Amino acid sequence: MNNKKTKNKAPPERREENALILDYLSLGYVQNDMSKFKGKSIAQAIGADYFTLLELTPNKDYEFDIGDIVYIGKDRSKAKARVFSKLNFENLTATSRIELDYAIRDLVIAQEEKFVEFFNTAEPISTRLHKLELIPGIGKKHMWKIIEARKEKPFESFEDLSERVPPLSDPVGMIVNRIKQELDTTVTKKGKNKYHLFTNIPRKTFDKKT
Repeated sequence: MNNKKTKNKAPPERREENALILDYLSLGYVQNDMSKFKGKSIAQAIGADYFTLLELTPNKDYEFDIGDIVYIGKDRSKAKARVFSKLNFENLTATSRIELDYAIRDLVIAQEEKFVEFFNTAEPISTRLHKLELIPGIGKKHMWKIIEARKEKPFESFEDLSERVPPLSDPVGMIVNRIKQELDTTVTKKGKNKYHLFTNIPRKTFDKKT
C-alpha cells in the first residue's frame, strides 16, 4: 500500500563538514529579538559544500575571523565550533550579507571541478525544462550551445567553458547568483526558482502538509 504522506517528503539533507565564517560576534547579538545570545559568542557561517547558512558557537576559547574555514564535522576532537542552528537568509547580519557574495564566489572557485562537471552532465528536469536553464542568464539558446560544445569535448575549467561558449563570460558569477536565489527565503519560490541545484532545501520552504 502506498503511503501518500511520503510523496512530498523532503530529500535527505547533505551534511556540511566545514563552514566559512561570515560574521563573528564575540559579545553575541545586541538585538532584542536575539537576546538569547546576548553576551555569548556566536558566528554566522555558510557551509563549504552545500552553502547551508548556520549559526555556530565556538568551542573552548576559540575566536574566529571573517573568512576562516572552520571544521564542523562529526569528529569532535577536531571541531572548533558546533552548529547551534540553521540560519534563515533574513536573519543574516549586515556584515554577513556583505560577505555572502565574496564567500560564495570563493567557495565556488575552490570547487571548480564540481561545478564544471555540472555543466558537463546536467540533464532535463522535465520535457520543458533543463537544469542548465535554472542558471541565471542561460536560456534555451545558450543551453543548446553548451550541450553541443560538451558533446565535442567535456569542459575542463571555467575558462574553457567561457571560451567555448562566449555568452557565458562569467560562469562563476552565474552560479553565485543561482546559489543566492536558492538561499533567499524572503521571497516565494515559483517556476525556475523553486528548484535546489546546489543547496539544501531550507526547512522554511518545505510544506510538510502537502
